[in-house]
Amino acid sequence: MTVPRLPAAARVRTRLRNSARTLRRSAAIAGATGIAAATVLAFPGTAAAHGVAMVPGSRTYLCYKDLLANSSTQMPTNPACKAAVQQAGTTPLYNWFAVLDSNAGGRGEGYVPDGKLCSAGDRSPYNFSPYNAARTDWPVTHLTAGATLQMKYSNWAHHPGRFEVYVTKQGFNPLQPLGWSNLEKVQTVYNPPQNGGPGSEAGHYYWDLRLPERTGRHMLFIQWIRSDSQENFFSCSDVAFDGGNGEVTGLSKNWPTTADAASADAPRVENAAAETDASGVAPAGIVTGAAGVALIGCAALGIRRRKS
Repeated sequence: MTVPRLPAAARVRTRLRNSARTLRRSAAIAGATGIAAATVLAFPGTAAAHGVAMVPGSRTYLCYKDLLANSSTQMPTNPACKAAVQQAGTTPLYNWFAVLDSNAGGRGEGYVPDGKLCSAGDRSPYNFSPYNAARTDWPVTHLTAGATLQMKYSNWAHHPGRFEVYVTKQGFNPLQPLGWSNLEKVQTVYNPPQNGGPGSEAGHYYWDLRLPERTGRHMLFIQWIRSDSQENFFSCSDVAFDGGNGEVTGLSKNWPTTADAASADAPRVENAAAETDASGVAPAGIVTGAAGVALIGCAALGIRRRKS
């Protein structure tokens, strides 16, 4: 007898749940035996999804890192991350790359409701709604306006498509829910190159972004629009334009400081102008938008914790 095959969306949800269970068991073992939290990364599971920003780190990614740094308690120390876990549990963080909507089809404003941009409109297989919380104690990446930042976006599963990159407008209030009217599109990226293999935490797409002129606290929001299906991914990264060079604050005290991180692993931030292309055509590996067009270099994944 032939067993009916589950719909694609149901298969993805099943794989993601299996991956979450595997990671939770691995983290519990690590905490119980004293194994370093980083060892958990050796058990990526079999999930077939998907991606959020890693540099600058999205809320789900940095909260996941904070969770791993506290694997013995399975509770992040960052107040915002901790509140999210208390509301939704750890399963969303073990699927930090799955902030997705299987039917978005490139729709953004008018489809994803204001106040729900960081949870894919609450249409993900997991409950990411707590990660919409408007508060100022999320982990934050410190940047310099006008500098060039090498973006890194997880390629947990590789898909063709484009990345729409937004930064909140000057005057944004991080204590108010994020809405589309708060955002300014600064870049569109088509099929950027990638480093590392899909299905691993270290694997990522990369491209250069010329940061806009901003001061103070802001949000960097990305919608990844697949060209081979209706599935889209959504990512929210808290940033501060305060002269920083990619340092991250608000993570656990167990997180490495800048002195512990190799220079080659740090996010690359440069004060260099991007090349422009009058044609406006965006072939593979080229980025377009308010930042102009930039050819892209390659660097290893890394995050630095800013010393307080």
